[in-house]
Amino acid sequence: MSFQEFGLLDEVVHGVQSMGYIDPTPIQLRAIPVVLSGKDLMGSAQTGTGKTAAFALPVLTKLKKHGTLRALILEPTRELAAQVETAFRDYARFMDVNIGLVHGGVGFGEQRAAIKSGIDVLVATPGRLLDFMGEGEISLDTLEILVLDEVDRMLDMGFLPQVRRIVEKCPKKRQTLFFSATMPPEIEGMTQWVLKDPEKIEIGLRFSPAETVTHALYPVAKDQKFDLLIALLERTDFQSVLIFCSTKVAADKVTALLKQKNHAVAAMHSDRTQRDREEALAGFKSGKYEVLVATDLAARGLDIAGVSHVINYDVPGHPEDYVHRIGRTGRAQLLGDAFTIFCAEDLDSVRKIERFIGRSVPRLKLDGFEYLYTQLFNESGIPQGGIAKGGRTLKGYSFGRRKK
Repeated sequence: MSFQEFGLLDEVVHGVQSMGYIDPTPIQLRAIPVVLSGKDLMGSAQTGTGKTAAFALPVLTKLKKHGTLRALILEPTRELAAQVETAFRDYARFMDVNIGLVHGGVGFGEQRAAIKSGIDVLVATPGRLLDFMGEGEISLDTLEILVLDEVDRMLDMGFLPQVRRIVEKCPKKRQTLFFSATMPPEIEGMTQWVLKDPEKIEIGLRFSPAETVTHALYPVAKDQKFDLLIALLERTDFQSVLIFCSTKVAADKVTALLKQKNHAVAAMHSDRTQRDREEALAGFKSGKYEVLVATDLAARGLDIAGVSHVINYDVPGHPEDYVHRIGRTGRAQLLGDAFTIFCAEDLDSVRKIERFIGRSVPRLKLDGFEYLYTQLFNESGIPQGGIAKGGRTLKGYSFGRRKK
């Protein structure tokens, strides 16, 4: 099925095709007709499957032309909000509609001016939106479509009370589109009063990593974590690498050490200014930086094309965060590699991840690396022959592309 066959507005079809998209993805195939029908939707899909277009294209089609504020998209972070706003602008480039963006971390001036000029679609983070609503500068009285995106992430960040306040200000007669990768009890309860008889769409296994990603675990003594990271970078032929740390302090430390090793690297976490975060992300996308070191701020939703490798320098504390982190590679059916460096103290978390994703991840040792002894090498899950050589283990398991 092509985009023309959905009944989308011609200008919307022209917009999506001008971006090089030809065939709809599975989530788009199932979600677009539901949104066009006017029904509420509760959807989940593996990351990198085109979820934003799945709601943006039919929303723009329903708006048709410039009018009043009729569509609100709530996002948990500034980066996601900016990314979704850019996508809406790209899809609507041949339409007469205005897209607005409000989020924290920057001044109110430009955002206030955009609101006063009149917007049809508003992409917002909860806190800044409530600020404008409290000052009487934004009213949701004319809203027709509400999109709650990455709701489980909003829960993690403590935003659900703010989201509830916003939803209570929306017209009761509206269409609501709800997207969440996981459904903890708090969110299950929320769906009962936010949604009305929703259509449920789930693409793939909810907790399943993309099949295009190759996984590997690298056990090491704690004192050698950074040395092993450098060895992996030196021996791997990568296009761009996203390295995840569990804390902002660790991210800054790893970034500083990588700079000492002459890597083109930037850091991204919540203590960086909005301008620094935007510069880091733009530089990583453009190739100015070959490595981006980040906290879980970058684990959800950010669409960065061409990330060939994800390296978990720190094992994530929650198994679902592992799936979100490695979802930054292997996107849009491209191949990707996910390496996780782990120490003895991480073993319980590693086993929880394996139970969560329903598979065992190979434990590998890097050929030629001078390991200190760790009790992990006695673990039965690490085969004697599991040594990475030339991009493959002796068992033939691909772990990445060696530099030539």
